[in-house]
Amino acid sequence: MNVINIQEKFTRFSEHWHPHQIAVVDDMQVLLAKLKDDFVWHKHEEEDELFFVQKGTLEMQFRDKTEIVREGELIVVPKGVEHCPKTQGGEEVHVLLFEKNTTKHTGNVTHEKTKRLYPKV
Repeated sequence: MNVINIQEKFTRFSEHWHPHQIAVVDDMQVLLAKLKDDFVWHKHEEEDELFFVQKGTLEMQFRDKTEIVREGELIVVPKGVEHCPKTQGGEEVHVLLFEKNTTKHTGNVTHEKTKRLYPKV
């Protein structure tokens, strides 16, 4: 039961597309990640994902549309929906993710960007 300063936690890592765990709530984890450029098209068959944009602008691409998520906004990607997060013009975007502990980083896809372990910060 400690206060977590999210801004300070973001200063502890620099790698893009590598989530870091800051808390666990029942069977859910709270992650921070720095994003830049394109990620990987993927889906999570059994888990929803929540993306809260702390800094910058995120483009959440779906096969039929793209949603723009600005600083202070969030988007929930429902389970089974293929998506690909990306940033605009080389901007670094900071996000807070809320997802089940069982959620695989790149879902149904294995890619060079796939992370299997999320460090705690």
